[in-house]
Amino acid sequence: METNNKISQFSFNISLSVLNHLGRNLYRSFATVLGEAISNSWDADANNVYITINKSENYFSIQDDGIGMTSKDFQDKFLKVGYSKRKEGNNRSAILKRPYIGRKGIGKLALLSCADLIYVVSKTKASDAIGGIIDNAELDVAINEDHDLYDLKPIPNGEIATFSFQKGQGTYIRFENIKQGITNNIDYLRKIIALYFRFSTLDDNFNIFVNGKQITNDDLSDLLSKTQFVWDINNISNDDYLKKAKETAISKDKGQVSSLSFKLDNGDNITGFIVSVEKPADLKIKDVDETVTVDLFVNGRLREKDILKHIRTRRVPESYLYGQINYNALDDEEDRFTSSRESIKAEDPKFQEFLQKFKSLLHTIMNQWDDFRVEKREDGDPDNTSKISKKERRARELYNETSKEYKDKDSSIKDEVSSWLEDLEKEAQFNFPSYSECFISENLIRKYIEYKKYPLSKEALESVEKYRKREEKSKTKAGMSINIRKNDDDKSYLDMDSLANLVDKGDEPNRLSNKGRIYKPTRDAVMHTSLISDEAKRSLTTVLDEIKARIRNLLK
Repeated sequence: METNNKISQFSFNISLSVLNHLGRNLYRSFATVLGEAISNSWDADANNVYITINKSENYFSIQDDGIGMTSKDFQDKFLKVGYSKRKEGNNRSAILKRPYIGRKGIGKLALLSCADLIYVVSKTKASDAIGGIIDNAELDVAINEDHDLYDLKPIPNGEIATFSFQKGQGTYIRFENIKQGITNNIDYLRKIIALYFRFSTLDDNFNIFVNGKQITNDDLSDLLSKTQFVWDINNISNDDYLKKAKETAISKDKGQVSSLSFKLDNGDNITGFIVSVEKPADLKIKDVDETVTVDLFVNGRLREKDILKHIRTRRVPESYLYGQINYNALDDEEDRFTSSRESIKAEDPKFQEFLQKFKSLLHTIMNQWDDFRVEKREDGDPDNTSKISKKERRARELYNETSKEYKDKDSSIKDEVSSWLEDLEKEAQFNFPSYSECFISENLIRKYIEYKKYPLSKEALESVEKYRKREEKSKTKAGMSINIRKNDDDKSYLDMDSLANLVDKGDEPNRLSNKGRIYKPTRDAVMHTSLISDEAKRSLTTVLDEIKARIRNLLK
């Protein structure tokens, strides 16, 4: 056996092709690249991020006033794939103590592979500006040849000297010739940034500018204007978007704001808000191919879009809701995020515990939403039958839709009219379904008589003659010559009392003939659009149930 007393030094070697597989293809969209850049600026304790986008020349740049990088930082941290600040035992930034967004150190690969050329220039207060150029064409060659290293192109000192940094520090990155082009319009990108990069809720002094104009909630004014109801979860006080949503809801007629408490059993605190809009179409942001959903944020950054997809209830309110839930405890020593960094691992136990608890909160919100909508005399949740039956709900909806034609905002007695309409709504909840039940039951009996070929009795024919003469007299008075009834046969002139005697006459209490006599007085009042007393409502409801049961038995 050959022996060697010399101790050899071995080390792992990683090829550029592995790096390519690890992260260069993480680039999915222009908005994703912006997100990586903004997150880097946040981690660098920047107060201001300036994004410049030039669609016609297909480039953009991002500059911040963060702590910047020394030459050593640039080489050993920024260009070291897999470097994570958290490995040094820190989860927060050195100066402003912000929670770090970066974790694995591979997000920069998506950032640095979206354009043909990427200029990176950085400066700390105590050091000169440094930088380099990534030429992705050359990097591709190095990857294909399986090189271990790729040397950035140097930026001439004279060119570096032209860069200026606010506060004497910061980082500038310029992306030239974006690979897929900048297809999104500026308004879209402003809205996306305003929606999904909510770092200002953690630090009021973090500002983002696009083409010189600061991103604010005004970029989402169209969405805010559609606010109907708001649920404040665990009383957030520093969220400006939530404040504006509340103001919008309160300013509207019978708008509602509700405060809810939500904590996990393990003590983790959850904050955020849920907003409902006036109609489902309002969830689509104006002029943008983007629909807002209920999203989960961790330390100010979107981590799971549309969390309701994990707990679908299939109830109507879902199509009216959007919101932002903050669960910062998901960012701990355990890496719970997928490799794309855009979602949370679905099987993660902490995430699953959150979803189960959130489902209960969602149930409360949906029931309140229904109550608020009913109070506002608008369509609610037809599946919520805890307080009102489906028939009563449909009656309300029909009444509300019909009564809109009588709501005149310019009327001199508009307050009185609104009060009258509100009173009638309560009555319509009984009268409308009662009419439909009378309509169905009586016409079913007419069909049954026709099917069985029952002859009309002498009493029935006398009733028909009486009602025909009454109708002719009314038509003459009105100057009408048209046929009113669709089928001008004798049965169409008979009411339940007469019809029942033809098909189910007898002395037994359950016979239709007996039920018809009890039914007729209140039925006539309903047909004459009268308001019904509570006693009569109970009587009609009972006898209608008995009539329906008897008719079902006959139809068998």
